[in-house]
Amino acid sequence: MKKIVIALVLAGVLIGGYLYYRHVVGSPEYSLMQAAKAAQSHDATTFARYVDVESVTGSLVDQITTQGSVLGVLNPGGLAMKGALGLIKPQLTKAARREVEQYIATGSLEAAAPKHAVNVSILGLAGKVVSPDSKFKGLKYSREEGEQAFLGLEFTQPRYDTTVVVEVKMRNQGDYWQATEITNTGEILKHVARMEKSKLLSR
Repeated sequence: MKKIVIALVLAGVLIGGYLYYRHVVGSPEYSLMQAAKAAQSHDATTFARYVDVESVTGSLVDQITTQGSVLGVLNPGGLAMKGALGLIKPQLTKAARREVEQYIATGSLEAAAPKHAVNVSILGLAGKVVSPDSKFKGLKYSREEGEQAFLGLEFTQPRYDTTVVVEVKMRNQGDYWQATEITNTGEILKHVARMEKSKLLSR
């Protein structure tokens, strides 16, 4: 009798552990963690599995090109102040995708720096939001809405003595999730531009 009870308990533990493992591995958080690991190890193939680079960079460019006045503060000297970004959006999107792919492959911002005439770097602007001295504080929130999920990642901003939450939109791909967009890029750039102006005025 005892053996039967022990066997049932062990079976229950094993099944529960397996289901928990499946839940964790199949979660948006796990997929985003795998993308981060792939970026650190320069594994472009795995990174592309968990991040739709074309979709993410296309969305970033769409949001960035509507922030001309903001980019004038964050990217002085570029064409953004002249309102030219909207005219060259397709070229900028391709350049942004190449920039991200090059960074994943090499881990070097210098190697990934854009080699095009427009003086706007997607990774350079990202560095205004999450700089090398920023630290990942944790997951602020996570919610699933059908086949989509939204994760809020909180980072410190030592330059401004504050934090920022980057919202990543993900799409269910069956047994894993794939990042497709950073939804609040425009709002974040406005926030950083306000902080930068305030910092400059306080000098």
